[in-house]
Order: sequence, then C-alpha cells, then structure tokens
Amino acid sequence: MKTAIYPGSFDPVTSGHLNIIRRAANIFDKLIVCVMVNAGKKPMFTQEERVDMIRRVTADLPNVEVDCSGELLAEYAANRGIEVIVKGLRAGSDFENEFQMALINHKINPNLDTMFLTAEHQHMYLSSSVVKELGGYDVDLSDFLPEQIIPDFKKRIIQNRQGGKEKHE
Repeated sequence: MKTAIYPGSFDPVTSGHLNIIRRAANIFDKLIVCVMVNAGKKPMFTQEERVDMIRRVTADLPNVEVDCSGELLAEYAANRGIEVIVKGLRAGSDFENEFQMALINHKINPNLDTMFLTAEHQHMYLSSSVVKELGGYDVDLSDFLPEQIIPDFKKRIIQNRQGGKEKHE
C-alpha cells in the first residue's frame, strides 16, 4: 500500500488545499494530511482546531487520515514508513522554496521523495494568508474556503477583532 503525506500549517485549510488533498487521495492508497508546526507563523487556529476542520472537509475521503506533528517532516515520514511527500505549487515563487525543502528532506531521509502537484488555475492565487486578509472584510468566502469551515473562520475573525479592540483600549 502506497502512503503519502501532505504537510502544511493549514491555517485555515483553503479550497486550494482541499483540491490538492482530493487529487492526491486519488493517486495514493492512503494520504496523511499532517498539520505541522511552523515556527515562523503565528496561527489563527490551534493545531487541534485545524485538525478538526481538515477532518470535517475530508470526511467523504475514506483513504485520508488527518494527523499533527511537531517533528521534522523527514523524521515523521521515516517513523511512519512514508516515502512520498505531496506538495502543492501555486506560482514560480513556491517552487524555489519547495524544491529547497525537498532536497533537505531527502538529505535527512534518503528514502523520501517529493511529488509536486500544481494548483488548478482557480486556486493559483489562493493562500491562507490571502484568506485571512480577506476575512477582515465582509466578502463572500465561498470561492476561498470549504463551506463546512466558513462559520468557524468568520467566528474567529470576530473574536480576533474583539480581542484586538480590548488590547487597544
């Protein structure tokens, strides 16, 4: 059975992420979507909340498992016997960073390969950062986020606004 891992911060999981998940789930026998810790980011949602949201939006995909880890990706993969990382690419700028990470992961774990899936055209511009920026405005998010998590996202935006006002008063 061929298992792959799709790692990311998924803060929040976007329609672009879900597109990559669905496509990778069609390629592999099992796909583990793993919420990883990114020390360079301050997440909007807790790791547990992100795992829950991904589980909800992938509930119809029986070969998708959702996990979280604070380990190095290459070590996580080695410990689970995973030999393929799936990474989604949007634009040329993504490739340079992801290619560098693929080489590092392969250096740490020589059994580990990286497969790049290019984003479909309607998701080329989409990132969690863009969605968070749009969340500050009253825009329709249905093209950006899976329907199941839009209420969670809007609720968190309101909580953050209220928290921000309290800090500034």
